[in-house]
This record gives sequence, structure tokens and C-alpha cells, in this order.
Amino acid sequence: MVKPDLKVRIGALELKNPVTMASGTFGSSGEEYKGLIDLSSLGAIVTKSITLKAREGNPPPRLVETPSGMLNSIGIQNDGVDSFIKDKLPSLGKLRTAVIVSIAGHCIEDYAALAAKLDKVKRVDALEINISCPNVKGGLEFSREPGSASEVVAAVRRSTGKPIITKLSPNVKDISEIALAAQEAGTDAVSLVNTFTGMAIDIDSRMPVLGNVVGGLSGPAIKPIALRMVWETSRKVRIPVIGIGGIMDHKDALEFIIAGASAVQVGTATFVNPAAAMEIIGGIEKYMRGKKIKNIKEMTGCLKA
Repeated sequence: MVKPDLKVRIGALELKNPVTMASGTFGSSGEEYKGLIDLSSLGAIVTKSITLKAREGNPPPRLVETPSGMLNSIGIQNDGVDSFIKDKLPSLGKLRTAVIVSIAGHCIEDYAALAAKLDKVKRVDALEINISCPNVKGGLEFSREPGSASEVVAAVRRSTGKPIITKLSPNVKDISEIALAAQEAGTDAVSLVNTFTGMAIDIDSRMPVLGNVVGGLSGPAIKPIALRMVWETSRKVRIPVIGIGGIMDHKDALEFIIAGASAVQVGTATFVNPAAAMEIIGGIEKYMRGKKIKNIKEMTGCLKA
């Protein structure tokens, strides 16, 4: 059989395969993993979220393992967009894979300014608008209801011609309503889900384990809920949906694709297996060969329900 075609399209951006690295789970830009895996084999790398100015992040402890998952409360620590362009992008420019830069802000003007600045940078292939981080003050403000999500997306759309992906929060009443609003405002795709708000307590000290008290839950524990949200949302929007949440192997990734995701992001799995994404790409290809499926697009949304 001819090698299966794994290429997918997100707006004007074509990815060589549907497996991408989730923001904040792959170092700041993926450079930390270049000695462990072939970064150019990935569909895309989504960078750690960057802001206009440097951020110190939340007080430690900032990570804690939970049953079937992980809580994190990093707080979007980063050195700011100017440092990112100067220090991180040069190494990314050497990779033969898509670079998607995640942006975050305190206000709509921050998002617009970041988009305008990055629009001028050739090596940035697309932007992911992070309106859904639960670990910072006001981090969920723009994802809670359709109107505010729409305003952010529209502002970014006016500021850049690059493809836009809007990352959505599961900590809302109806995530598909937010996705529809983002679609109408001009986003090229939506990625879902970001982490669920959670916490852990040390029963001996009777203190929160995380320095920020609450954090974002990721990993296998959230997969069934994330999968349901992807399925519901993909049935309502016209744009591609990128599935995130507890994807540990190729079977998990295929579940999201069958549910309606055009692509997936691998996050927490990388903490326990740096080669997880590579294994997922290989597993998807092997599955398609075995089922005699020629094109990954045949798989997207093929759930028999």
C-alpha cells in the first residue's frame, strides 16, 4: 500500500501530519527536546504562551501529580515577546515543521499588539490565542462567554494575516457556543480543551499543595470529557477542531480524530515519555495501513453515532 497521506490543513497552514505539541508542555519552544526526538517529524510545535512583557509566573510548588493526571500552576512564566523573537525563534527557524506561537494577554489590546508584532515575523506560521489559562488572574475572562471571546478573536484577526487558532476553556457552560463565536469572529480553527480547574491538599499541613492553591488538571483523567467536548463542538462549527486532553498514545489520538478533530495536541504524555508524539505519529500510520485508509481526512469525524 502507498504510504498514507497524513497531511491536514488549518486555514492556510498545511501540517505534514495531525500530531502537534501542546503549548506549555514541550519546554518554551521545543528546543529542550531536540536531542531526544526529531522535531522536524512533528506536525507542528505550539510554543509556550508568550505575553507582551516578561512574567515571573506563580509561586511554587507549581506541579503536582494526581491520579491519572497532573495539576500545574505555572502562571504563564515567560521572558516576553521581544526576548522570544530574539532568543527562541532563531533555533525554531531551522526546523522543517510548523511553528505556532501561543499568545496571552491581560486585555484585548495585549492580544492585538502581540499579533501585530508577530505578523511581521516570517518564521511564525500561525498564532494560537490562549484565552483559557486557569492559572492566572483573569486567565479565563475572555473564554467565559461568547461576546468576550469574539472580541479577542476579532482584534487579533484585524492585526494579522496569519492563521489563527483559538484555545478554549472547558470551564464553561457550553464550549460549543464559545467556538461558534470564535468562528464568526474570524478564527481559522479552535483547539480544545485547555485544563480543568482543580486543586490538591496536603492533609498533614492542611495546606494547598500548589502555591497558587488551584491549578489546571491535565492527563488521562480528563480525556473522556475532552473527547465529548470535541465531538459536540465539531458537529456545530465549520472550521477545524484540534483535540487536546489526555492523549497518551495513538489510540487516544485516533479517538479524537474519529470524534471530529482534524488534528491533536500532545501535552502531559511528554512528561512521562518524551517520544510520545513520535510514537503516536507512527501508530496512526500503522493503523491506517492496516485498515487500508489512504488519507487521514477519511478518519476525521467518522464516528458512527
